[in-house]
Amino acid sequence: MPDTDYDVIIIGAGGAGLAAAIEATDAGARVLLVDAGAKAGGSTALSGGVYWASGTSLQRQAGVEDDADSQFRYYMTVNQYKVDPALVRRYCDMSGPTFEWMVDLGINFPLDNLYVSGVDKIRRGHRAGGHGAEIAEVLEGALSGRSVDLATQTRVEGLIVEDGRIAGVEVAGAAVRAGAVVIASGGFGNNRRLWAELYPSAAKQGALAWYIGADECRGDGLEMARRTGADLVGFDRGLLLMTPGFAEDVESYLPPWVMHVTHEGRRFIDESTEYSVLSEVLSTQTAGECFAVFDEASRAASKAHPAPNWAADRLAEFARKGPLVAADTLPELAEKLGVRPDTMVTTAERYSNDARAGQDTAFFKDPAHLRPVETPPFYGVRIRPAIVCWTGTGLRIDAEARVLDRADRWIPNLFAAGETTGGFAGPCYAGGGASVGNAVIFGRVAGANAARVAAGR
Repeated sequence: MPDTDYDVIIIGAGGAGLAAAIEATDAGARVLLVDAGAKAGGSTALSGGVYWASGTSLQRQAGVEDDADSQFRYYMTVNQYKVDPALVRRYCDMSGPTFEWMVDLGINFPLDNLYVSGVDKIRRGHRAGGHGAEIAEVLEGALSGRSVDLATQTRVEGLIVEDGRIAGVEVAGAAVRAGAVVIASGGFGNNRRLWAELYPSAAKQGALAWYIGADECRGDGLEMARRTGADLVGFDRGLLLMTPGFAEDVESYLPPWVMHVTHEGRRFIDESTEYSVLSEVLSTQTAGECFAVFDEASRAASKAHPAPNWAADRLAEFARKGPLVAADTLPELAEKLGVRPDTMVTTAERYSNDARAGQDTAFFKDPAHLRPVETPPFYGVRIRPAIVCWTGTGLRIDAEARVLDRADRWIPNLFAAGETTGGFAGPCYAGGGASVGNAVIFGRVAGANAARVAAGR
């Protein structure tokens, strides 16, 4: 690492940190961008590359009428106002302009990749042609020619505080000073100790739970800011995906044709429902789990897309080795699963009749996803919300990305953006791409404001 001081130091080189670095340098700052990983990109590079936005040129090209006001009302409503309105408003106001900013930098968002994401009703999901890797690569490439020193495989150990103000960071026992610091080091998905404290919904999944983001997301930035008096917000927030525990593969979707039953033997939802809603509703069932049940005909017909682990040959393997359970009769399967047998048999009979009739009389699922459960052997597997996509507990910030203490006062010279912050993530993951959007949008805000503070403006 260069032995010098900087105007702005940014901790973390994912989507938030890269966006912050670009904005800070464009505002005239000399920037040190530090990341614990071997290369830049963070969790953004591993993501599907969806950006959730309104009022974009791509929407206009597709004939989609949308604006920030509509996006704001939607987000606040589906999250029951259990989020920070100022952050959501800033996000919505900047989502369109930031999309154009990314396009100007060179990120390709094909028209065919504009879609309805999450539980939204408007096409606000903008997927980059090269997914998250393209977003990260283009943002990192934009650093070329800008006044940024990038130091990878470098973990910041703490913040330097002088007279109540942040004055730099500690790295490898040395002090590197700066006029402002931006924490953009991601969440704490790779820190089970912090799950226990801040994300008990994930912690209670035990050994079945695993994290799909960047390995470096250990909550370092959150903890170093907390030691300086920073407040946290968004307890037990995040996104968990349902999983049978077949393998630690990233599968956002379970097959929509399975029949989900509770311990009581009853269905509780349309099994093709949006994944974030499925996980949330599942958490309210007995033991926070359900069982995916199907028959031999469905197993034999199962294809690898969109869920490779549910291909017919893989299911046969899991039935032999576990965790998939097989039985010759439905009552026997129910007993093995710990489900009430008589109710599950009744549920399966109704489900099978509905499949033949082409109408789900219980939850009105698309008939294309109805398959009878009547051909032995029968199969079942426990399903739990145990794949940690991202964590939503984080540093409390205001709409200028300033980190606040427990009295809602700004900790001078300290900013934060992305998954290391809280307040934006609510109880409902309202749209695929909102996490990438949160990173890039507030990374821009944090970088620009940090540069202004460092310059004394």
